[in-house]
Amino acid sequence: MIKALLWDVDGTLAETERDGHLVAFNRAFEALGVPWRWSEQHYGELLAVSGGRERLLYDMSRREEAPGDAQQREALAETVHRLKNQVYEGIVRCGDLPLRAGVAELLSDCSRAHLPMGIVTTTSRGNVEALLEWHLGSRWQGHFATVMCASEAPRKKPDPQVYRLALEALRLRPHEAVAIEDAPAGIEAAQRNGVPVIVTHSHYFPACAAVGALASGPSLGRGEGWQPPADAAATRIGLDQIIRWHALAESLPHRW
Repeated sequence: MIKALLWDVDGTLAETERDGHLVAFNRAFEALGVPWRWSEQHYGELLAVSGGRERLLYDMSRREEAPGDAQQREALAETVHRLKNQVYEGIVRCGDLPLRAGVAELLSDCSRAHLPMGIVTTTSRGNVEALLEWHLGSRWQGHFATVMCASEAPRKKPDPQVYRLALEALRLRPHEAVAIEDAPAGIEAAQRNGVPVIVTHSHYFPACAAVGALASGPSLGRGEGWQPPADAAATRIGLDQIIRWHALAESLPHRW
């Protein structure tokens, strides 16, 4: 039996990487007079590095125009990242980051079924609060039994820390939860804890390899294109479908 659904945020709840964080980074660069801009393609490459501040430092280490001194790079990364988060919150509050198709419906499924949900991300709490307050209202935290962000789990995915802490907070064994993820780092973090994963492909990870996932497909808002296939009559991925996939996996020998 599934006892909790655990949500990643960036790329899973919304296309925050392309439409939020990338835009915010470039606006922060411009505001601070930093002499570069990240293209959509380059930002996609930087997503191999978990964490916005960490991406900045990685990128600066490969730029001739970046400060040569490590302490100066650290200071610049801190300044840019702080402003970027402020800009990101403004983008969210303008309504420019809608939830991905099927997300609101699955949230409602869980609420109606009284199934606990958790937020399991290593982005900053401010980013999470901005997105979820906009879509779910000022009492958004009441929708979730636990909220784990970078402040609680500073070791970025694919480190398993954030999932371990969420399971401890919910007092669950790994196979009693299901994670919703979109990217390799998040999938690995969940699976290293033994948490079954549903993979919903995002803009930057349209064909993410998901060996051992319960299921993977293009969008929670579509019933077609999933492996294993969803019910033929499904127009979206609902809680009932996730329960069926979970039950199928549990029936397999040595699955967990």
